[in-house]
Amino acid sequence: MAGIKDIAKAANVSISTVSYALNGSSKVTEKTRAKIIKIANEMNYIPNRAGRNLRKKETQIIGVYLATYGGTFYGDLLEGIMGTAKENNYDMIVCSGDRSRLFLPERMIDGAIILDAGFPDNELIEYANRGHKMVVLDRKIKHENIRRVLVDNRIGAKQAIEALLEKNNTLVYLITGPSDSFDNHERLEASIEILTKNKQGYEIIEGDFSEVSGRRIGKIIHEKWTETVSVFSFNDEMAIGMYNYFKDTNLEIGKDIRLIGFDNILVSRYMTPKLATIAYSKHKWGSIAAQSLINLIKNKPVNDQILKTTLVKNHSY
Repeated sequence: MAGIKDIAKAANVSISTVSYALNGSSKVTEKTRAKIIKIANEMNYIPNRAGRNLRKKETQIIGVYLATYGGTFYGDLLEGIMGTAKENNYDMIVCSGDRSRLFLPERMIDGAIILDAGFPDNELIEYANRGHKMVVLDRKIKHENIRRVLVDNRIGAKQAIEALLEKNNTLVYLITGPSDSFDNHERLEASIEILTKNKQGYEIIEGDFSEVSGRRIGKIIHEKWTETVSVFSFNDEMAIGMYNYFKDTNLEIGKDIRLIGFDNILVSRYMTPKLATIAYSKHKWGSIAAQSLINLIKNKPVNDQILKTTLVKNHSY
């Protein structure tokens, strides 16, 4: 692969002259620039973007850190981020894993949107102290270089539990996600608060936000079942897993199992009976996060924001 030294040798000019020409500097004549660019094209020269970024201190790229790419949850969120990024002349890359965290200190990206519980708070604070800009979607953290754009998990959980409590219940099952999930913690705490206030018995069954864990939990509930119970699944993926389990049993969702999910993912609208769920706009969530991050990068005023939730009433409860 050709480098600047090769182009300089072929053009019979200095390395600095090649650099000036390729970077649009006025320190070279148009005739010299045209000659150098022609040679660079003929040699299939590819600029070292990383080095260039370090000099310019910007990349026009934002990173989105996710814990996983699995499930159907992330599509609308990423579309919202990508659309707003493009409107602001930014590109987006989606990252996962420990090594990708180096993109921030190495300035391969201008800032990051974090939805990854595995990205430690202390590391985020360390990067923020160095001046890196971030928006978090999954934790409460305060720093002048970090903003929060969060779903109102507590209100959403309250809406779900209150809807289930409108009918007589012998028992309410709370189907939780991973213990390190911010959303899971918020939904669990709010649910227990409302259930305790109403002196309603409940049982917690731990899942992991996956459809597979929903199937497993459906089997547990089936084995214990003696009369109609209510279930609040902390996401739709697990609720769908329960649908898939109970369709092969003599128990019916909406009759024997009252069920409400959370997230209002597209596939939940095509379940039979339609899944009652807590809705919010994931596209809007992504768009707000992207605009907040870009404004933060540009040193414009940015406030923390909370997305409102609504109960979608369907026949599953």
